[in-house]
Amino acid sequence: MKSIKEKIQKRIERLEAGYAFSARDFLRDFRRYEVDVALSSLVKEGFIRRIIPGIYERPRINTLLGTQAAPDLYSVAKALARKFSWRIHPSGNTALNLLGLSTQIPGRMIFHSDGPSRKYAIGNRDLEFRHTSLNELVFRLPESTLVVQALKALGREHLDKEAIETLHGKYPPALWSRIVADTCNASGWIHEAIRTISTQEEDHASNHAS
Repeated sequence: MKSIKEKIQKRIERLEAGYAFSARDFLRDFRRYEVDVALSSLVKEGFIRRIIPGIYERPRINTLLGTQAAPDLYSVAKALARKFSWRIHPSGNTALNLLGLSTQIPGRMIFHSDGPSRKYAIGNRDLEFRHTSLNELVFRLPESTLVVQALKALGREHLDKEAIETLHGKYPPALWSRIVADTCNASGWIHEAIRTISTQEEDHASNHAS
């Protein structure tokens, strides 16, 4: 019979490398003390690493250097949001970076949150949460919020063919259909832009056939 530690380790093995989590992600099935002991042991063994107090990850490996890659701050932000029951969405510049519309590597990622304002130092980068009102957090899908924030920061005048193709390639068609439905109440040009982005591949195929 598997121990609690072995069961938790098996679950972590199924996670994507770089996925961040906290003890709370396991509390539906295990006691808090059991989870804390298991995670502490797995850290000592090098199977997982502690990024900041209470947040862990299954490390990604930089294949070129053979070393552990830097933590994924977006995954860390989502882990903190789950841990504290916050709702979050990225700032405009953070959204642009996460969706590949900015080539700059930011030293700080900023998220708006219905929780308290907080800052975390992670390596040589900062993760910041800024308290904001709930009425700005209106979408069910995190991908919808990410896209809307990126489009707001980009601006209608800068949404060119290259940007549309970059955004379209971020998600599969089925997810884009869900994003279109989820953002139906977004401002006119943004929802129009999302519809255009979602059908980009379809339009390309039609033009190629003609």
